[in-house]
Amino acid sequence: MSRWLTRVAWLVLPLALGACRDANLASLEQEMEAMRANPGKVDLDPVPPVPSYDSVDYYFADERSPFQARLPEPEALPGGTGEDSDLAPDETRPREPLEAFDLGRLELVGTLKVGGQPSALIKAPDGKVHRLRTGNYMGSDFGRIIGITDTSVQLVEIVPTGRGGWIERSTQLALDD
Repeated sequence: MSRWLTRVAWLVLPLALGACRDANLASLEQEMEAMRANPGKVDLDPVPPVPSYDSVDYYFADERSPFQARLPEPEALPGGTGEDSDLAPDETRPREPLEAFDLGRLELVGTLKVGGQPSALIKAPDGKVHRLRTGNYMGSDFGRIIGITDTSVQLVEIVPTGRGGWIERSTQLALDD
């Protein structure tokens, strides 16, 4: 019985496929050939004129960046003057390698614990990675590391007020996501 069904299927299959053939296929090919020979004209809108560009000179490159926080005014600081000689950085202390770079150019690439003590891995602009602990210094504003978490390093920087005094500023360096 299976052979008989197979033979019938082989006989019916060419008939079914022949019925799918389009009788107007030749005329369709002629129409396509005519369109390829003469595609017709396409109406496009004209290209608008290029607008003129007036350049503007920027004269404020030497000024403070608007993206950096301003130093607080002396009257807004505790004590009224904003100048505290006790906060002046120790200029006689030997500078650490990462104090040669601005804090914005340093990158926290990881943290780890060695002997229960947290350490931070800081990448310098020259590509070198430095391991720092609490108490080390980094950044050009005498930044001292006061804490290291799994995702950040907390610092206290000593920055000039611009009027001969010094103030402390807290900041942090965080891991990039």
